[in-house]
Parts: sequence; C-alpha cells; structure tokens
Amino acid sequence: MECMVWVEGGEVWADDTGPAAGPGAGAGVDAPPVVLLHPGVGDSRIWDRVVSGGLGARYRVIRYDARGFGRSPKPGTSYAQTRDLRSVLDHFGVARAVLVGSSMGGSTAISFALEEPSRVAALGLVVPGISGYAGLESPELTEEIGRLAKAGDIDGLVKLGLGLWGAAGPSPDTEADEALRAAIPAWFTTFGHDTPAPPAFDRLGELDLPAALLLGEKDQPEVVRCNEEIAARVPGCHLVRLPAADHFPTLRDPDAVRDFITDLYDRLG
Repeated sequence: MECMVWVEGGEVWADDTGPAAGPGAGAGVDAPPVVLLHPGVGDSRIWDRVVSGGLGARYRVIRYDARGFGRSPKPGTSYAQTRDLRSVLDHFGVARAVLVGSSMGGSTAISFALEEPSRVAALGLVVPGISGYAGLESPELTEEIGRLAKAGDIDGLVKLGLGLWGAAGPSPDTEADEALRAAIPAWFTTFGHDTPAPPAFDRLGELDLPAALLLGEKDQPEVVRCNEEIAARVPGCHLVRLPAADHFPTLRDPDAVRDFITDLYDRLG
C-alpha cells in the first residue's frame, strides 16, 4: 500500500507491504515489521531487489523516501530524520520495529534507537554512517561536490560518486548510476533544512538490543574503518563482511542483504 505520510511541516512517500500490511498490523511485540531506511546515494527503490527477492513475502516491510528523495517532496522547513521516522511509524500504527538502515539510513536508525530504544526491536546496519565520527569528514570532497554542483555538472557528480562508492560495480554501472542520478538533487534541496543529529558514536555502548552490521569490503577505507569501529562498540553486534560489495550492497548482492536481515530477525526468536 503506497501513500503519502504527513511529517512535521511536510510529507513523505511511503509503502507498506507484505503479510498483514496495513495500519495497526504487526504493531504487537510478537511480530514487529521491518522498516527499511535508504542511503543518501539512492532512494527507497534501492531496496527493490531485496524486497522482491523474498523479504516482502516473509515479513511486513515498510519503506519510505526521505524528504527530497524519490517520490517525497523537497523540504520547505527544517526537519530531523528521526522525527520523520517517528511520524512514519506512528502513521502505520507501529509500536516497535526492526530497523534496517543503509548509509544515511543507518545513521538515522542508530540515532533513533538511542532516542527511543523501546520502539526498536533490532538494529540492522548496512554500510552505515553515524553522527559524531570525525573520520568520515572530507573538506576536499565537500569542496569538489560544491564546485561540480555550481557548474551544474550532474555527470561529473555521478562519476565522482561512482569512483568513491562504487568500486565493486560493473562497467557500465547502470544501476548505481541511476540511483545516484536520482539522489543527487536531494543533496542540495535538503541542505540547510536537514537538522544534524546529535553525536551518536560515543553513545553506541548504550544500545541494548539485537544488532548486526553488514560491511562492504570494497567500500572506501574510511567507511570500512568506521563500520568496524561501530560494530566493536555496539554490545553483541554481529559483523558480516561482504568481500565483493562496496557502498551499494543492495545492488551488488541483494540475496546476501536479504539473508542478513532474515538472520537478524531470527535472533528475535
């Protein structure tokens, strides 16, 4: 079921599918739905092959496009990713969910789990970002993105993104190219509106829930190092390495991502 969900000062596109989908379904402790949070290098369509590959047949799956991405309107006011996630859960009557976030979505999932631990049954992190980790910041990259954006060079931005995050891709890397090309406008329409989350890296030890992290070993070395440190800091976190994946694991090996989510869900008993 596709719909627009009201969030503070705007709306986002969302989809609720799978067994017992619909408002109020799966809200109980016994059957929390899987909520998929997309990366900043794509929108919710980046999960398509994971969902159609069996995840959507087994679980109730909710996913949505963050503001400015995919089918969600660009923001006109300030907002926070965690507040939008809360609004989506409330709209669908979900009291407790298995959160699975990729990159930007992983950062949102971590921050939400720290803010509202009672609403997160388990935490799945796919090549996640995180607030409060200085090792991922690159002034040179920010400057280059700004230069290409000022020149209106979308092709240059896509080429830069594929070079940074798409080391495991084929040539031509059609799927990642399309995902990036669709996501890049949101980098700029959300700038100045998306309120940065409070630092979370030094609070990872507070998490007390089933957790797993999927790491793409062909990702940027800085991301790999960050992901290893996140997994080491989250108590009991299960680290899964994909040797042939980069920052687009849902495109490179959707079956492995599906199995990763299924294994995490099975840990709930």
